[in-house]
Formats: sequence, structure tokens, C-alpha cells
Amino acid sequence: MVEYQSPFLDAVFHALSDPTRRAMLHRLASGEQSVSDLARPFEMSLAGASKHVKVLEAAGLVHRRVSGRTHYCRLEARRLAEAQAWLRYYERFWSDRLDRLEDLLNTEDEASGKVAK
Repeated sequence: MVEYQSPFLDAVFHALSDPTRRAMLHRLASGEQSVSDLARPFEMSLAGASKHVKVLEAAGLVHRRVSGRTHYCRLEARRLAEAQAWLRYYERFWSDRLDRLEDLLNTEDEASGKVAK
């Protein structure tokens, strides 16, 4: 069962609300990267990238490991799965609404003599 009052869920959606962090997660989906690698496409400082990584870490979306002076990040998908489960609940709501709309439109088409495709 999905926990709808989870503080982690709030943190995940907060982390995902920023396009830079979403892009970082997308890059991490292909494998572990250093914070400098994550910063490069955005032409941001290491400190700026590190702040984004800290938000992702706090949400449980990223795991950071340190090797010497280099910080490496990898994607942690478990929290994304929890967010997806939360969204899936509302997907059913919209699917039902869209099915009813389709039925209504088909009924109108039939009434006006149009053939439904």
C-alpha cells in the first residue's frame, strides 16, 4: 500500500519540481556520474550542482559516494517507484473520466449520424 502522508513523497515531488534536478536524474539513469559531470551541461559551479544533488539525496533519489575529492552519484529508483504508485491512484481517476468522455462523444456521433472510428 502506498503511504500518502509520507514525508519522502513530499521530498520527491519537491526534488522533481526543478528542471535541472530532473535532467540530473535523467543523466544518472545511464549510470553513476561525478558531481562535476552532472554540473557540466548546465555551466554551473560545483557548489551549485552540489546543492541540487543534496536535494536529490534528501529525497532518497540519489546515493552519493566519495572517492578522494570526487563525489560520485547514482540513481536510487525506490522513491521514484513510490511516487509513481501515488500517481497511479490518480491515473485511474483520469482513465475513468476519459472513458466516460469517449462514450459521450461516441453517443453524440451516433446521434448525429457520424460513424465512430
